[in-house]
Amino acid sequence: MLTMSATETMTTSTFNQYCAEQDARNTVQLNVTKWTWLLCDALRQNFIDYSLRSHYNSLQRGEDTNYHEACIADLKNGHCGYDFTFESGNKYHKVIMSANGSRSVHCFIDKKTGEVYKSASWKSPAKGVRFDLRLIKDREWLFAHADWCGSYLYANSRINQQHFSPN
Repeated sequence: MLTMSATETMTTSTFNQYCAEQDARNTVQLNVTKWTWLLCDALRQNFIDYSLRSHYNSLQRGEDTNYHEACIADLKNGHCGYDFTFESGNKYHKVIMSANGSRSVHCFIDKKTGEVYKSASWKSPAKGVRFDLRLIKDREWLFAHADWCGSYLYANSRINQQHFSPN
């Protein structure tokens, strides 16, 4: 018959807790990666919708109809010239907007916490968390209202203030 001392039991339960916590952390990190891809898709779709509205408005004004009709057809087929992807660094997913051979950082997303930051430069985020992807309300609002030009990331933007109002 085997008997365990109190320290062996404590070590086992602590190790089990560690494993469960590690599984939870891994799940959050996988979800953050998935949500980052979904944000990239939402940003691309927002650009397509914006471009379609612009081309339809130009058609209504009678401007170069052949050009605008061709652009509308391309956009409806998913060809837009802008792409949103991300690169993973040590701490952040860097969401990158690519267009016509140039690239710029759209935002940074903390890989462990899902916190979204406006970019300050190519290498670093601005201070202050703008959104938290772990929160369902933030995530749903972000996917529905994120715009390709990043105005939703400004702390004092009207749209951001509406999101955080208590109503």
